[in-house]
Amino acid sequence: QLQGSGGGYVQAGGSLTLSCAFSGRAFSTSTVGWFRQAAGKAREFVAATSPISSTGVYADSAKGRFTISRDNAKNTVTLQMNSLKPEDTADYYCAARGSGITVVSRSTSQYKYWGQGTLVTVSS
Repeated sequence: QLQGSGGGYVQAGGSLTLSCAFSGRAFSTSTVGWFRQAAGKAREFVAATSPISSTGVYADSAKGRFTISRDNAKNTVTLQMNSLKPEDTADYYCAARGSGITVVSRSTSQYKYWGQGTLVTVSS
């Protein structure tokens, strides 16, 4: 089970922190990622974290502005989003590849478990 939260409304240049809470030991050994889907567009990769690396992997649009981190003790993965832009407006989803899958993928098809979306709206 994955549950994303933390979305909201913010002005351009502002910040938001999204959280993905997961239950079950399987997720602590899984790559976890964040994706987003804007209205009328395909779901796209934002960032991901592997349980075997402290370094996140980011889409070019997120580099330098977003930071992904995980706390397996608390069963959470966090996406800190700074310097938000109107084009960041989307539903954001956290997803997990599955137990023991530690390789990061940018493809939605490689993620087996999905949380519900949390809406981020950035006004200009």
